[in-house]
Amino acid sequence: MDMNQYLSMFIDESNDHLQSLNEKMLELEESPEDISIVQVIFRSAHTLKGMAATMGFEDLASLTHQMENVLDLVRNDKLKMQDFIFDTLFKGLDALQSMVQDITQGGEGKEDVSSIVAALQAIVRGENPNASSSAAPAQAGSGAAVDNSIQLDEFQYSVLEQSISEGHQVLYIEVSIREDCQLKAVRAYMVFDLLERFGEVVKSHPSVQDIEQEKFDHSFSLYYITQKEPAELESMILNLSEIGGAKVVALDSESLSQMSQSGAAEAAAATEAPSAAKQETAAPSTSEASAASKPAAPAEKSPRKAAAAPSRTIRVDIDRLDVLMNLFSELLIDRVRLEQLAGEIKRTELTETVEHMSRVSTDLQNIVLKLRMVPVDTVFNRFPRMVRDLAKSLNKKIDLVILGAETELDRTVIDEIGDPLVHLLRNAVDHGVETTADRLAAGKSDTGTVQLKAFHSGNHVFIEIEDDGYGVNREKVVAKAIKNGVIRAEEADSLTDDEVAQLLFAPGFSTAEVISDISGRGVGLDVVKTKIESLGGTVVITSKWGQGTKFSVQLPLTLSIISAMLIKLGSEKYAIPLSSIVETGLIKREQIRSVHGYMMVPYRDAHIPLLSLANIFDVADFDEDAEEETEIVVIRKGERLAALTVEEFIGQNEIVIKNLGKYLPSIPGVAGATILGDGQVALIIDPNTFIK
Repeated sequence: MDMNQYLSMFIDESNDHLQSLNEKMLELEESPEDISIVQVIFRSAHTLKGMAATMGFEDLASLTHQMENVLDLVRNDKLKMQDFIFDTLFKGLDALQSMVQDITQGGEGKEDVSSIVAALQAIVRGENPNASSSAAPAQAGSGAAVDNSIQLDEFQYSVLEQSISEGHQVLYIEVSIREDCQLKAVRAYMVFDLLERFGEVVKSHPSVQDIEQEKFDHSFSLYYITQKEPAELESMILNLSEIGGAKVVALDSESLSQMSQSGAAEAAAATEAPSAAKQETAAPSTSEASAASKPAAPAEKSPRKAAAAPSRTIRVDIDRLDVLMNLFSELLIDRVRLEQLAGEIKRTELTETVEHMSRVSTDLQNIVLKLRMVPVDTVFNRFPRMVRDLAKSLNKKIDLVILGAETELDRTVIDEIGDPLVHLLRNAVDHGVETTADRLAAGKSDTGTVQLKAFHSGNHVFIEIEDDGYGVNREKVVAKAIKNGVIRAEEADSLTDDEVAQLLFAPGFSTAEVISDISGRGVGLDVVKTKIESLGGTVVITSKWGQGTKFSVQLPLTLSIISAMLIKLGSEKYAIPLSSIVETGLIKREQIRSVHGYMMVPYRDAHIPLLSLANIFDVADFDEDAEEETEIVVIRKGERLAALTVEEFIGQNEIVIKNLGKYLPSIPGVAGATILGDGQVALIIDPNTFIK
């Protein structure tokens, strides 16, 4: 089997499992007595271990196995979760994440995890002095009798039943080791090693960890999924050294159900087995009565329901979606051209056909864009763990509240927004929320709250990060801004509190002194702002001293296809994104004023800057000074406005954004280009660069 073709699938699914493990571990930390969460964690870890072993990543599989041992004790009520156990398991998850990342980058997933393994093994042995008395595994011969009756949970039963329905062999295997064997754990390992080459062990009794530590008699049993025939497997097991006997029983749905209710060993004895090796095996039945007394009906019904619902999702490679978008972009350009031709030729049949094609392509456009839409949960889901670790390191109590995680954004935006949000969240946790002592002194609860919220509004997505901490200290921010030359002293009194808060985005605040002066706010926020604006978005701050701070990030839904206003300047055509346009208008030459060397025009009881696109782009064949009246388009960047002069409005259109390519340097004021229906290239204006 060519493993390379499955590598990308392994990486995707491993990342999914690791994310699920992190989320469920955080849930378990909130409810450490909830065994149902432990069961989910154990299943996910077991699946990850199996995938890693199948792909040959032994280090990853081995570490997951050690974590599985701890979880197995917890789910069997032999170990109580405590802080040091959570910390160790989280370290293990971090190491697994690092290994998968190494594999993603072409490595072999190798990492020195000896200290984590040692800590996990110590937890299993019950050697940690902080562990409860129930931490140690039950010893053979103690109150927990070692027998060969296997209790399946709902998930395990579901896996076995579904495997039968899909045509796999589901086997119940009992193995006995000779009484004179000196290294029975080694012989048991050889059996498991043999079996794992040809299938998957779903459940064993005693547990794998007890068998490894020789905490079992001279026999064990297990459920197994494979494509091998029972007789062949039985022969292979018996050929191993010092194996006293082996019994392999093939199961169907009926016998599996019977075994799950009446005890594995008892039911297996009643099932016809191959006669090649019906040797006596140690299969004590001391706990079969108790096994039969446990209600099994719910465990039977639940998995049958789950198995009946097939998955309705598929994984699609990102590159394929990019190719699809590029092909659709070409189709959109041709559609616009056909609409122009139909308007010129004016034949009813052609017009009707083009109109129908336009409606169909519009629906297709919506579907293509939705295919590229990804819930922001794919970014948000890593933040609870990050906030938990950061709060613990700062000795703070912080509650992260996430709202609107199902809100969708284009994949291109999702890929880029993660780092700015990480910085804003760290800023809120580290510098926004007060220390416990400061919160209590201010009459607040000892637990701070950081809210991460996403929601749609028009053609935009808003992401808000709000804390109930210190807030922005106006006096200190103003003093720092004056000192760094960001504002003049005479301007300070006229600034509102929100305008003062925006000063935190100034590069002048990125100094070490800020950390002590204004609680670290402003460090690197100029980088955050630049990144968000490069995505066509904006970020603003609102704050009240002593009550907290809110960062509001506005982002476009997609960066691939946008609605734009097409304008004309001489022989050139330009596109301005509609998301940046407030309104269009007409001004007379006498309305233009010169204020401190800047051109200004009246707009709704105020004056806003007037910028000449003809001068900015050096358009030679248009002289706006000769015009008595000039068309303008009012643009917005956050709360600031400006007006751009244009010669003529062509109209609104859907345009496909194309980058300028690696051979052209970054052009100020230009966000990219688009191809119009007549084949002409129009530059897409980036209004954000015109408003300072």
